[in-house]
Amino acid sequence: MTEAMGNWPKTIPGAAKAAAENWPDQPGLIVGERTWTFAELWADARAAASAMLASGIGHGDRIAIWAPNTREWILAALGAQAVGATIVPMNTRFKGGEAADILRRARVSILFAPASFLGQDYAALIVGEDLPDLREVVHIDRDFEAFVARGKGAGDPAVDVAFARVSPDDICDILFTSGTTGRPKGALTAHSQATQIFGDWAVRVDLRPGDRYLIVNPFFHTFGYKAGWSACLVRGATIVPMATFDVAEMVRQIEVNRITFIPGPPTIYQSLLQELAGDKPRDFSSLRVAVTGAAPVPPVLVARMRAELGMQNVVNGYGMTECGCIAMTRQGDDAETIANTCGYPLPGVEVRCVGDDGQDQPSGEPGELWVRGYGVTRGYLDDPVATAEAIDAQGWLHTGDIGTINARGYLKITDRKKDLIISGGFNVYPAEVEAQLSAHPDVAMCAVVGVVDDRMGEVGRAFVVPRPGRTPDEASLIAWSRENMANYKVPRYFVIVPDLPRNAAGKVLKTELRG
Repeated sequence: MTEAMGNWPKTIPGAAKAAAENWPDQPGLIVGERTWTFAELWADARAAASAMLASGIGHGDRIAIWAPNTREWILAALGAQAVGATIVPMNTRFKGGEAADILRRARVSILFAPASFLGQDYAALIVGEDLPDLREVVHIDRDFEAFVARGKGAGDPAVDVAFARVSPDDICDILFTSGTTGRPKGALTAHSQATQIFGDWAVRVDLRPGDRYLIVNPFFHTFGYKAGWSACLVRGATIVPMATFDVAEMVRQIEVNRITFIPGPPTIYQSLLQELAGDKPRDFSSLRVAVTGAAPVPPVLVARMRAELGMQNVVNGYGMTECGCIAMTRQGDDAETIANTCGYPLPGVEVRCVGDDGQDQPSGEPGELWVRGYGVTRGYLDDPVATAEAIDAQGWLHTGDIGTINARGYLKITDRKKDLIISGGFNVYPAEVEAQLSAHPDVAMCAVVGVVDDRMGEVGRAFVVPRPGRTPDEASLIAWSRENMANYKVPRYFVIVPDLPRNAAGKVLKTELRG
């Protein structure tokens, strides 16, 4: 199963340029009724790059994109990266305080955000926040063309000069990931890491030139951005973004645009199977590849995806913000392998399974998974202590995930060393939620644990000790949480308790709370 690392473009905008040269007249992007070729997409990205220069954005600067999956998201990213700037993707579910914390710490100069998405003007959410480096907010859904008009267009020679300075080792993005400390950390990734990982990932999962890739995963996430539109540029596949997940729209896209490649959690495929069994005839014959993960995949679902949806290739994998993709199953793996493992490492990636004694575990025995290779993050933004805690002196990233490696080299995640809930495919760190809940005027102490949920995989349950004289209730705590944190972090249940169980050292016993 040894595979060679591929030879891919060394930067993300370099991949867009190569796609324009290799497949100039092929569809590069489809949004609604409009199609842009790869040549047109690169020309539009160059025009955006010229506007970035005209707006004072250059090598080493940072722009943030806080928006749903759209053409403009891609152009803002490519335009910034083509002049050597770094992008900071932001979760569209963030509330104002969460967004401001990232904008402030990343020292973002320009924010691209919608004037109206799901009924919200995102710029209004950060009014009054202390953001000394933020010079401007561009409404990406309303004013993006006006922003592009600031520049000199796709032919601007200054773009060539700036683009020539972009190095494979330049930081292409800062993706913030939550953690056990309760404060998000910004993982730094260089251009060559992103294109290499996801070029090789694309080969493993069989993403081909000419594929139609329906990108359901959000662009602010590694899956939607790097394993999504960036991988399409590297491989010559057509980008078909979805701004919000909607089953009816997904069905329409599959049928109208003849989608071949679709990623997502198991619930997506279960929805398609339900559609297929409905009264209305459906044509899903174009579908060829499904990339799943983020939740257990029953073997029977894999079998049904192949037999009923016609998916020739169903793959499962394992990755994290700090290393992109680590392992994937391969074409032809049986349903049991896909359901019960997350594949074997990508070329150039080493994985160890390490016991508490620091020694490698025998085949099949659980331990913490350590990862080393070219894809490991360059570190956390302005946080050498957290970087040193995560990556040891020999370059091994300590993932915090407990798993096994079998005799064939396939990984299986069995537990999480870190205190983590995965809800609907999103990582939720209880420490972060607890820190936010502690700001509630009625909350003295709290502890959050994950509980099983049929639809979301897991949801949070918060145990709250009220402040003296206060009487919070579940409804008011849920309402407050929805106002102050991204909705995927909001605990589904609140339990009011007089105290939290503790051990002799005073540590909260979450095992008792989980029951």
